[in-house]
Amino acid sequence: MKLEKPSEGIRLNKYLANAGVASRRAADQLIEGGAVTINGEVVTRLGTKVMPGDKVKFGGQTLKQEKPRYLLLNKPKGFLTTSDDPFNRRTVMSLVEKACPERIYPVGRLDRNTIGLLLFTNDGELAKKLMHPKFRIKKIYHVFLDKNLTKNDMLSIADGIDLEDGKIVPDSIAYVAGAEDKKQIGIELHSGKNRIVRRVFEHLGYQVIKLDRVFLAGLTKKDLPRGKWRFLSEKEVNMLQRLG
Repeated sequence: MKLEKPSEGIRLNKYLANAGVASRRAADQLIEGGAVTINGEVVTRLGTKVMPGDKVKFGGQTLKQEKPRYLLLNKPKGFLTTSDDPFNRRTVMSLVEKACPERIYPVGRLDRNTIGLLLFTNDGELAKKLMHPKFRIKKIYHVFLDKNLTKNDMLSIADGIDLEDGKIVPDSIAYVAGAEDKKQIGIELHSGKNRIVRRVFEHLGYQVIKLDRVFLAGLTKKDLPRGKWRFLSEKEVNMLQRLG
């Protein structure tokens, strides 16, 4: 990922995206429509750069660049992955609401009863990349089943399961080493489809008792207790930006 030096200016669409106005593509449309001014002048040319000290306005308001934030949460059970809920159920936003002054959003989702790693950011470009299937972002889940997974069923899953919305082939699947039975499974998937892990096992007659995402795009749960969050290190942020 090429970083623009502040002294060289920053492209106006990126400036708008960083300020939380819109994605870069949508920002281009706002610019072409004459909705943005720099130092009081309407700017419609794509590729225009904002220089240090420039005053950018949209909708009558002066915009400020938000500091990019990257936060990792070890999500507990019983929280919805959504910004708000019409039924006032608990959401993951309540767990990170005091983390920073910037508006951050979850990247992808975990269903209400799934626990584990969930990334939050205000970096829309990175979030889009992490959710796009072509980048095949690595996710590993620790699955607890209601009964032992048979060898034949494991092989069936490894070969691919035909669901109503397409075939799902995991990147890998194995029994959890050291477990006393064969109810604990490790499965690696890059699909972001809704409830995909649960649906794979339910298709073969198993009930998922507990589901924990233990690995996400190179990030692990090390030193991160359930319900707690931490900011990513600069090294981790650079790793995510290099993915794909």
